[in-house]
Amino acid sequence: MTTTSVMWFRRDLRLHDNPALLAACAAQEVVPLFVLDPHLWDRSGRVRRSYLAASLRALDDALGGALVIRRGDPREVVPRVARETGALTVHHAADYGPYGAQRDRDVTEALHGIEVETQPLGSPYAVAPGRIKNRSGDPYQVYSAYQRAWADHGWRQPVDAPTRQTWAELRSDDIPEASLPKDMEVVEAGELAAHRAWTRFLDQAVDDYDEGRDLPGRDGVSRMSTYLRWGEIHPRTMLADLARKRSSSAATYRKELAWREFYADVLWHRPETAREDLREGFSKMTYDDPGAGFEAWTKGETGFPIVDAGMRELRATGFMHNRVRMIVASFLVKDLHVWWRHGARHFMEWLADGDLASNQHNWQWVAGSGTDAAPYFRIFNPTAQGKKFDPDGSYVRRWVPELADVPDAEVHEPRGVPGYPEPIVDHAEERAESLRRFDKTKGRA
Repeated sequence: MTTTSVMWFRRDLRLHDNPALLAACAAQEVVPLFVLDPHLWDRSGRVRRSYLAASLRALDDALGGALVIRRGDPREVVPRVARETGALTVHHAADYGPYGAQRDRDVTEALHGIEVETQPLGSPYAVAPGRIKNRSGDPYQVYSAYQRAWADHGWRQPVDAPTRQTWAELRSDDIPEASLPKDMEVVEAGELAAHRAWTRFLDQAVDDYDEGRDLPGRDGVSRMSTYLRWGEIHPRTMLADLARKRSSSAATYRKELAWREFYADVLWHRPETAREDLREGFSKMTYDDPGAGFEAWTKGETGFPIVDAGMRELRATGFMHNRVRMIVASFLVKDLHVWWRHGARHFMEWLADGDLASNQHNWQWVAGSGTDAAPYFRIFNPTAQGKKFDPDGSYVRRWVPELADVPDAEVHEPRGVPGYPEPIVDHAEERAESLRRFDKTKGRA
C-alpha cells in the first residue's frame, strides 16, 4: 500500500534546506500543498500578493507542475486534502506569528480528529523564537544581549533537497493573478533567484558591508529581505556560507540576521506588540491624526530630499534601504507627530519584504516605544542624515529627478527648485515639539 504525506508550504517556498519537506518525503507519495488563506491574502497589499503569486509559480516549476493550490480556511482545507489522499501525516515548519501559531494549533486539533498526525519541523529562523532565555529564564529585552546568546546557541547545518520523489496528482486551484501597481518592479521571485542574489552579494559586496551598508547610493546591501520573508532561502543556509568568511563585514552581516530573529522572539513573547507599543508608557504619547503631511510623506513630496527619495524608492521597487527606512520613519513620527502604526501599515502595503515582526518592531525602535537600550529619545535630522549617508546626492538624484541638476553642496537643502516642494515643516521646531510631548509623557507615566 502506498503511503502518502502532505507537505504544507507556508513561509518556506523552497526545496533546499527545508527539513519539513525532507521529512515528508519519507512517504512514497507527497502532496505539496499551499493554502490560499483569505485571512492573509485579503489583508496583504498588492505588492505582497503579486510577489507571493510569482513565488508560487516558481515553486510549482521546481516541483514539475505538481504544486496543489487550494483556497479557503486552512482549518478546513488541510484536513480535507488529507482525507482526499488518505495521508497519514501533515508536515510543515512551525509558525511563531500571532495568527499563524493559533492557526496551526487549530489545524492540528482538526487533523487529530480524523487520526492524521501533524509533524512540525523547523521554522523560518536559524534559532526558533522562545528558544533563547537569559539566566533568569526570561526573554531578552535588548538586542545586543540577545545577539550574543543567539551566536553562542548556534544552529543546525542546512539539509539537502529531496532527490527522488513522487508528487501526488491532485486537483489544484489556479495560482491567482495579482498585478503590481503601475510603474513598479520588484526583485525576481523564487528559490533560484534568491540563491543567485545571495551568491552575487557574497562575491561582490559582503566584504565591504561594514562601509557600504549605510550608504544608500551604493550597491552595498544584500537585498535578501524579500527572499527571507517568503522562505525562498533559509537564514541557516546564509549563515553556513558566512561561516566560511573571515572578514569583519561578514560578522556584521551575521548580526543583521540576528536582528530579524530578535524581533521574531519579541513578538512571540509579546504578540500584542503587533498592534501596541512595547513600552507601556508610550500609550500616553500625544500624536496627530494623519493629514496633508502624511499624504505628502507617502508620496515622497515633503521637501526633504532623503525622505522623498526613500518613499519613492518604496513605491517603485517594494523595497527601501534600511538606513533610509529609519530616516523616513523618524520623520513621520518625530517631525509630523503621527503614530508609528500608520507608517507601519503603509510599509506593509508597499513592501515586498513586509514581515510583521521586523516591520512593527523596527518602527517602534524608531518611535522610541520598542526595544531600545538608548537612554535618550532619538530624533533623526533628515538633512544631516542625508548629508552624512548620501554625501554626493547619488541616491537622492536617482529617485528625485527634480534635483538631478542641483549641485552636491545643495542637494540635501534645495531651495526654489522648479517642480520640487519646499520643506513642509521646520525640523528644529518639530524636534522641540517632539521633545516637549515626550517630556509630558514621562510626567504622566
